Amino acid sequence: MAFAQALVARAERRLPSLTRTRAAESLPIRLHRRRIYILPTRSGLGFALLLVVMLLGALNYQNNAALLLTCLLGAAVVNSMLVAFRGLNGLRLTQLRADPACAGDPLPLHLQFDADGRPRHALRIDIDGEAFSFSLDGHGGETTVGMPTERRGWMRVPRVRISSTQPFGLFRAWSWVAPEQEVLVYPRPLHGPPAPPGAEDGKRRERGEEDYAQLREYRFGDPLKRVAWKASARHDRLLIRELDSAAHDAPQRFEWTMLHGVDRETRIGRLAGWVHEAHAAGRTWTLVLEDARAIGPGADHAHYHRCMTALALS
Repeated sequence: MAFAQALVARAERRLPSLTRTRAAESLPIRLHRRRIYILPTRSGLGFALLLVVMLLGALNYQNNAALLLTCLLGAAVVNSMLVAFRGLNGLRLTQLRADPACAGDPLPLHLQFDADGRPRHALRIDIDGEAFSFSLDGHGGETTVGMPTERRGWMRVPRVRISSTQPFGLFRAWSWVAPEQEVLVYPRPLHGPPAPPGAEDGKRRERGEEDYAQLREYRFGDPLKRVAWKASARHDRLLIRELDSAAHDAPQRFEWTMLHGVDRETRIGRLAGWVHEAHAAGRTWTLVLEDARAIGPGADHAHYHRCMTALALS
């Protein structure tokens, strides 16, 4: 297996026009005879060896029935190669769209195909080592594959191999597709302590508008005036009254300047984590970016995607 992979990698380096790994293409992309390649599978090579043995035995014993059977099986093998080729010939990739995903998670890619009036069965898509099987009726259809992601920001859709081993698995017909399209990957949310109170929360506390959502364990640096002394005495440990920053419909503020002493990517991940948690809880929030640009307040899906997009491009 390792030798075969090394051989394919060497062929791709030496013959870029054959494997079509260099040039990205705009949609729609049509598969035709000049870009579809066929090789026998392991099963095909084993079956070919069996036919050779049958042919030698039939000729050696002058057995006409065995010779006829060998010829019929050989004709079926040749026809199966044609069927595998026709499974890809004329297939068109017409549309490609992506769903949102965070770095490290598979990004769903939706590929729309036009089958050119013929059903296509048992097709396979390989993308970055992941394989996905699908079939199409005569009108075409859509299939979804997962694209691996590693980092935030714009990411080029990698080349995709579309293949088929129909009908008997003796030959593999394949073609490479390299769509000229980029998709946006959101930053990976980092979960940690809740967001500290912002300037607006401080003003509300000065006016005595404190609302407490729950009790939590004391952490170093918490103000002593928020210690719940009676509850702490009952539980034999210090408990802090945690402010409900969403009280009176006041949106939470997630500001770039709230995080100190961490690198840029960690800061973006923490902000993304706060945004993700607030959206999951149905709370209203405002995101303040590095350039002091504020996004929000809001709580709907559109606001979530605006915030995550801004963090992905920061």
